Amino acid sequence: MKYDDNFKYMVGGYFGIKTMDEYQSKLYFLKEAEEYIKRYVEVSGQDLDYKKIAKEIENNESLKEKLQDSLMLLNDMKGPIELVILIKRKIKEIKYNESH
Repeated sequence: MKYDDNFKYMVGGYFGIKTMDEYQSKLYFLKEAEEYIKRYVEVSGQDLDYKKIAKEIENNESLKEKLQDSLMLLNDMKGPIELVILIKRKIKEIKYNESH
């Protein structure tokens, strides 16, 4: 399925953040991310089935990819550093578990 990389990392990042149950303000930030993505879709001017693409990303991307995407999304949105640190720890854990 064709879609641009910006939308991919934004949606992947959204779903990555959604897995971060240890972050207390997750729901607040997810709402902001949702609005950020909606604004992107509105100005992109592309005629794509964004909901279908988002579902595909949610179901087919690995947790590690989603978390890596979330770091880019957090950087673009100037998100909370606490969340960045938690995500980096989780990615490090995943990488460690993959290598052992």
